[in-house]
Amino acid sequence: MSEINRRNMLKLLGLGAVTATIPGLISCQSNSKAVLPKDFYKLPMKGKARILHITDVHGQLKPVYFREPNVNLGVGAAYGRPPHVVGNKLLQAMGLKSSNAESYAYTYLDFQNQAKKLGKTGGYAHLKTLLDELRNQAGGKQNTLTIDGGDLWQGSGTSLWTRGVDMVEASNILGLDVMVGHWEFTYKENEVLSNVALFKGDFIGQNVKVKEEALFDENYERMVEKYDGNGLFDEDSGHAFQPYVIKTVNGLRICIVGQAFPRTSNANPQEFFPDWSFGLREEEMIELVQTIKEDENPDAIVLLSHNGMDVDIKMAERVPGLNAVFGGHTHDGMPKPIKVKNIDGGTCLVTNAGSNGKYVGVMDFDIQDGKVVDMDYTMLPVITNWLPADKEMEAYINQMRQTTYDENIVESRAKDRFYNPQRLGKTYEDILSEKLAIADRLLYRRGNFMGTWDQILCNALREEYDADVSMSAGVRWGVTTLKGDWITMEDVMSQCSMTYGETYSTEMTGEMLLNTLESVADNLFDEDPYLQSGGDMVRIGGMDYTIEPGKPLGQRITEARLDNGEAIDPDKTYKVAGWASVGKAPNGRLMWDVVRDYILNNKSKDDVLRLPKINHPKLIGVNDNPGIADYPGETA
Repeated sequence: MSEINRRNMLKLLGLGAVTATIPGLISCQSNSKAVLPKDFYKLPMKGKARILHITDVHGQLKPVYFREPNVNLGVGAAYGRPPHVVGNKLLQAMGLKSSNAESYAYTYLDFQNQAKKLGKTGGYAHLKTLLDELRNQAGGKQNTLTIDGGDLWQGSGTSLWTRGVDMVEASNILGLDVMVGHWEFTYKENEVLSNVALFKGDFIGQNVKVKEEALFDENYERMVEKYDGNGLFDEDSGHAFQPYVIKTVNGLRICIVGQAFPRTSNANPQEFFPDWSFGLREEEMIELVQTIKEDENPDAIVLLSHNGMDVDIKMAERVPGLNAVFGGHTHDGMPKPIKVKNIDGGTCLVTNAGSNGKYVGVMDFDIQDGKVVDMDYTMLPVITNWLPADKEMEAYINQMRQTTYDENIVESRAKDRFYNPQRLGKTYEDILSEKLAIADRLLYRRGNFMGTWDQILCNALREEYDADVSMSAGVRWGVTTLKGDWITMEDVMSQCSMTYGETYSTEMTGEMLLNTLESVADNLFDEDPYLQSGGDMVRIGGMDYTIEPGKPLGQRITEARLDNGEAIDPDKTYKVAGWASVGKAPNGRLMWDVVRDYILNNKSKDDVLRLPKINHPKLIGVNDNPGIADYPGETA
């Protein structure tokens, strides 16, 4: 998006804002099919300072359905430890009852029926109402801090087309104070810096560094200067952004250390962030926290992280001085924190607040004489029907969605090749509300292995390229569509929206194909959390295979066969289709257009899209693992 049109859009979006009031929560009960339980959102503060935490919203400004996984396997020390327990076992571990709002929010159990009864979750207008209520219950906003764990600016059609501007503006209205990043870095560096300058809070990250060659690059210096100095916080240390920030909350000094996704350079194309490097940087964090304690003497130190929960648990054990970790990346909805014993003898609470604006994590700090004496944590599901929409936020979202898709909004890296003239003159609302087909089953994505939405993506790729096999990344974002509901273009965009959504086909030998599966499986199931990527298994269409997660690298994948029963021959060459290449941009059509066409071309006369087969892999050695339940494929 050009700078001129970026400014014009901001001016347009500002027209929709109106002054909001906070209506009583009780007034929305009559609109819900399930009655709001008494005091469900009543949470008086226990202590002197309150931190409110959201994460992995993935561009979802509107309420959504999002089904939690029935497969979330833990290995090594993580075996059977939350978040690697699912369904009823998760409810038991967390002390929650089944068949209520918590069961619906935190598990996959009876999801279709519970969704019909309780409705959607999240939505920034409803989230704003809840946050304001929680702030009031704490004695006012000055006694609270609102933080976001990243993956905020990506994951929807509007966030893609506005380059995250829609989410930045919405977050300013929300009252977001501090955030870190991951998918934020998949916009171009100048777009990231522009958004950071627009954001009224603090964008932090102790593990994001400016590469040495960029420190002496005049072009990079000019870009940094253009965006108010963002992008080079400290030339001596090389930090691109503030490594930490100290906020005064009810007279107390709370330090928030930032941790972006450490493996951004491996998981996403470096062409978007050529001047920045990432990493775990544990030793530097240890030194940083020690320096903060000695020089700043804060009342509490917390980590705002996009590591993923298993990594956060290990880091909490190894970095002295942290009181709590507010985590993201792995989308784990954990109603209770994990208590971790630190090497300095203290206790650190590790949390993760799920995804899609579905939850708010609330931690109250009781601090006396400069020391944390207690931390009380509650996570609240955002049940949309039980929370009236904040008027200002609702007006902003509605106005933004009336923006017209125009020639200056470019979907991808090469305007001349990927720009879609068919969208000219249409508003975002027009494009996203298009009805494509009716779902023949519950369409979901989240889980260690194949989901039904993933199957649609894989089928679309195979049809586009007449491929033997298709591969789709096991990302954890993408909303759920209920059986019998219309699949809309908004649903499709929630599965596919990214700045490198080009598709491709290539030739791979059977050996290369199996090695790819082995490599991805190791990223997921290596016993050392620091060697995991935090995603799920790559989705495979047109092929079935057997996997034994507990085996070492090179021994997990066996019995791979095409849908026609033909065994994968290591020496034979197969046509493989895919998308979202981390390497050089391919030449194929954008994924959302491929998926849209597949759905329209394959729906029946009664508008139903039927999936003839789901490529669920066979799992071995998992039957006793509490991280799997009701698996629709075969296990042993």
